[in-house]
Amino acid sequence: MSMKAVGKMTKKHPMKTISPVCPSDNVATLLSGMARTGFQGRKLGESVEVWRRMLADPECTIFFGLSGAMIPAGMQRCLVEMVQRHYVDVIVSTGANIFHDSCEHLGIRHYRGHHTADDRELYRKGIDRIYDVFAFEEEFRTVDRGIAAWSESIAPFRGSSREFIRLWGEWLGSERPEYESLTSVCVKEKIPIFIPALADSSIGIGLLIARRRGFDIDIDQIADADEITARVEEARKSGVIYVGGGVPKNFIQQTQVIGSIHEKDLGGHAYAIQYTTDSPQWGGLSGCTFEEAISWGKESATSQQVQVHVDATIALPIVISALIASGAERVKRRRGKKEKIYRQGID
Repeated sequence: MSMKAVGKMTKKHPMKTISPVCPSDNVATLLSGMARTGFQGRKLGESVEVWRRMLADPECTIFFGLSGAMIPAGMQRCLVEMVQRHYVDVIVSTGANIFHDSCEHLGIRHYRGHHTADDRELYRKGIDRIYDVFAFEEEFRTVDRGIAAWSESIAPFRGSSREFIRLWGEWLGSERPEYESLTSVCVKEKIPIFIPALADSSIGIGLLIARRRGFDIDIDQIADADEITARVEEARKSGVIYVGGGVPKNFIQQTQVIGSIHEKDLGGHAYAIQYTTDSPQWGGLSGCTFEEAISWGKESATSQQVQVHVDATIALPIVISALIASGAERVKRRRGKKEKIYRQGID
């Protein structure tokens, strides 16, 4: 078959010569080279290119979904650096990541253990295991009780998880100003954190303790959905980056559906990146492809998208380092479509 015939067959995806990647002491150069290779190395390199395009687009608001045990695995500093450089604008996280982030801020550490340890023996010693990461259960419970006591001090409280976590982040920063955490830095940088399944975490356990003591603490998760959808509605374009999938992924994805129900044609997210180890054939959201999401109207049919099948604890340090090494900077965003904008610390 001639190359001309092949070219016609691959009009949508034109063939280009593979360029052997050269080892480099510059991670940005390395990832740029990997984008011209094959398989998941290529996808990892392409994800940096798409992220850079988001950062350079003044019309794009970047939403970041964070799942998995990223903080216990040692990703806190990468995430803090990401926020300080404004590589994202809005974070949607599991409650667990923000709980573990808070623990680190308060001096409660996670430890390198081993995945073949005897779990019955760990239980007897009061040690929790997250694959090969260990932590002391009693230290976690100390933080649970601390969250309960602090939440009692702000009771009665009714509001979104964004507002609740903003107040909690302010307290962390004032209580231990010598430390930084994702939660406290997001307050400083005015980047909101939403936790749409807050009850499904140790933060929720702390709030339950307070409620059973008679304190009125009500996290309004419908307000969460309304607030984050408003941010998508007011954005000229939206881009999404997912670490893992689960609730954070769908919570961001569904904003496009909510907008369409309210007769706002948002057009789907314009950019999309995901780092995941899941696969689509099981029918779960975490492995759902962005192509499938087009059928729901969640992604634009012309979106720039890449899904990387990789352990996020491998991808995050490499990708964030590559963005820094490449000199990636966030351009000033233009005002969006709506007059009403939810801003952390104001609304």
